[in-house]
Amino acid sequence: MKTAVLMPEGFENYLKIQNARERLEEARDISGKLLDCGIELKANADHYAIFSDPPRLLAGPLKQVGYVVGADNRCYPSPVDGCDYINVAASLPALSRAREKGWPDHVAIVHPVDESAYSRMLEQGYGNPFIHHITWGIALPGTLPSEDLAGSLISRMVQIRETIGGLLNETPGTLIIALPREVVQGEGFQEQFHRSIGLTPKEQYQLEVMEGGGYLLQFFVLKGGRIEVALRSRTNQTFNPKSVQKISKDELSVDQGHSASTKM
Repeated sequence: MKTAVLMPEGFENYLKIQNARERLEEARDISGKLLDCGIELKANADHYAIFSDPPRLLAGPLKQVGYVVGADNRCYPSPVDGCDYINVAASLPALSRAREKGWPDHVAIVHPVDESAYSRMLEQGYGNPFIHHITWGIALPGTLPSEDLAGSLISRMVQIRETIGGLLNETPGTLIIALPREVVQGEGFQEQFHRSIGLTPKEQYQLEVMEGGGYLLQFFVLKGGRIEVALRSRTNQTFNPKSVQKISKDELSVDQGHSASTKM
């Protein structure tokens, strides 16, 4: 049954972001299309990625909402457009009521490390800070299989990716599949994996080990990396470093088709 997603209550009271209305409206619109075609989403987003310099423009207000900055004790180098950025995750505690008010589980605070990255970030005309993308979480099945959980999740995301590609008439981004080491290195996994991935071309997926354990499968659904979907289970880290490298280098740009130089 279709259930509308939640958008962050009082967002503009905490964060002054120039492109927030545009990004939030687009995310709500896409979520409605996904729900209408039977894709079950979590009520709140998995994460927002927001570029900011300095990062305190985000970190301070997010802490007021209840986020813990650096909760997973990691930072993630993010080479977007050939420029160097660092991503530090702010996460809601497990029992945070902010989740019920539509705030995402995580916010990726992405900041430039040098002048070239800073200039590239600002020249797009989105403001500082600006929302880069919003990631909707795919709802897990009510009962997870006791055997071959990986195969079940992979098959689910392959089907969802095919559905979204047809729905939006765009080829989705690379399907990133990050699984526990013991699963990837387990006996018989390769045979099971090839059954689960089906006819997905090899260049359209990346299989990797999830640092810290758990399962994280994700892909972008709009060009430039504006909207993403992710299926997450039992992860201890917000992101996977290898995934971040691949996505940042090959899937993302700070120019998402609305830069100051291209606006009419």
